[in-house]
Amino acid sequence: MKKIRLMLNSFSMCEITLWSLSVILVAISFAVFDRENYMTLIASLIGVTSLIFNAKGNPIGQVLMVVFSILYGIISYTFSYYGEMITYLGMTGPMAVLALISWLRNPYNGNRAEVKVNSIKKREVIFMFILTAVITVAFYFILDFFRTANIIPSTLSVATSFIAVYLTFRRSAYFALAYAANDIVLIILWALATLSNISYLSVIICFVAFLVNDIYGFINWLKIQKRQNDNHDKE
Repeated sequence: MKKIRLMLNSFSMCEITLWSLSVILVAISFAVFDRENYMTLIASLIGVTSLIFNAKGNPIGQVLMVVFSILYGIISYTFSYYGEMITYLGMTGPMAVLALISWLRNPYNGNRAEVKVNSIKKREVIFMFILTAVITVAFYFILDFFRTANIIPSTLSVATSFIAVYLTFRRSAYFALAYAANDIVLIILWALATLSNISYLSVIICFVAFLVNDIYGFINWLKIQKRQNDNHDKE
């Protein structure tokens, strides 16, 4: 109980407000546009909660991301978004497990509630983009084989998702920026789905909330990185 109180006290009023507004927005959109797909509601609530933990560099966020990936994969299957299903079940989920292990193995000053922020070299960035290109091309043909709906944005989602999970695993502050780019792609993707089924509008609103949280996460990770570097220089 004491650990839970300490964890909750670590969140600023801004972060609590951001999480609360995200939850309210998701709940209202579900009540107005859906009212049936409770899995979508649960996935969205877990998703926004994982993002506020990720913004703090807390490994709990990666645990919740694994759960979200499973639920989102199932939701994507219902609209034949096989790219999203394969991406989250076959890549984002497993990479979240690897990221969890990486974050737990690299706590900042022994504090397991905050990961040590890492900076990657230019050579690794080049390697990451080459690997992303290879995986994206491979996924395009896989998605085409399964007759994936809206294949171009689905393929683009694979690319942005891979960059995001790679940077998450490597503990780079830019993982949140990559996820923000992925959120924009997913907003477009589910907007196309909404043309066929208005209930998917709640998914769009979910990713709008994700976008705001990811932008905040990027800003906060830059602050965390600066603080950690400043403390290191003082030692």
